[in-house]
Amino acid sequence: MPPAVWVAAGVCVLAVARAAMAGPRPLRALLSGALCGLAALAAVALAAPLTGVVLPLNPFTGFVAGVLGLPGVVALLVVPLLL
Repeated sequence: MPPAVWVAAGVCVLAVARAAMAGPRPLRALLSGALCGLAALAAVALAAPLTGVVLPLNPFTGFVAGVLGLPGVVALLVVPLLL
């Protein structure tokens, strides 16, 4: 992967960590966001035969779902519609 991708990933991780640290329970916020994102990614994958909406399961989509949570999964679904 190009170095710019690693830099962008690091910036995302730092931004999410900083936002989670602002709350009273930072670890809980990080884990619940990651769990919701991964559950949403699994729900999209399970519903794919019924809806026809497919997100490829690869390290990028796993990273986006784990770090950005549910908004990241929604972004993964919306970005192809905009392009």
